[in-house]
Amino acid sequence: MKMRSIAEQLKNNSYPGRGIILGKTPDGTKAVAAYFIMGRSLNSRNRVFVEDGDGIRTQAFDPAKMEDPSLVIYAPVRVLGNKTIVTNGDQTDTIFELMDKQMTFEQSLRGRDFEPDAPNYTPRISGVLHVENGAFSYALSILKSNNGNPAACNRFTFAYSTPIAGEAHFIHTYMGDGDPLPSFEGEPEPVDVSDDIDAYTDLLWTSLNEENKVSLFVRYINIADGICETRIVNKNR
Repeated sequence: MKMRSIAEQLKNNSYPGRGIILGKTPDGTKAVAAYFIMGRSLNSRNRVFVEDGDGIRTQAFDPAKMEDPSLVIYAPVRVLGNKTIVTNGDQTDTIFELMDKQMTFEQSLRGRDFEPDAPNYTPRISGVLHVENGAFSYALSILKSNNGNPAACNRFTFAYSTPIAGEAHFIHTYMGDGDPLPSFEGEPEPVDVSDDIDAYTDLLWTSLNEENKVSLFVRYINIADGICETRIVNKNR
């Protein structure tokens, strides 16, 4: 699959929903993780990312306006030893707890499926980065309804054991806006990445649809020693 411009991918899609980007910087020294959320409803837009230990969580910007927290308040990022887990829902906790019991990434998701938000049946997208002893690998997963039919959950896992410098993979919940929202299709998209965390954060944030974007998380992890840098951008301030 041909490398795509992440800026163009975001600019040409007014509503990718929630998205995960995992990859390696062009200089080959850092693992990259990015996660963004968007929203069409007031409830979805009434959120911010806040730091929570080594990870982050979503939080109501105005608690008085929060209606239903069940699918919008969760920990998108948690760290388990040398593994960084990134997801679009409370399956972050499931992965964390079961991988801590020596299950694989794929095994840890077997008890989960897409979100119960008919008629969209939003896919659950998840990723894990493994940085250890100067080595780096990552994997992405999507759990989705069978072409909108909630009678079946289709499960796909994509593993990247030898990440290529300058390449990332992008997976998101929706192909675009719609009613119902059309679920992501195909393999994670290969996209470009930058050596500069601030430049990349700015590129992602400015490329997301201005009306629908809510929050963005970006982390660069030094592959040699595991030291990381994190950036968080919230539309609500």
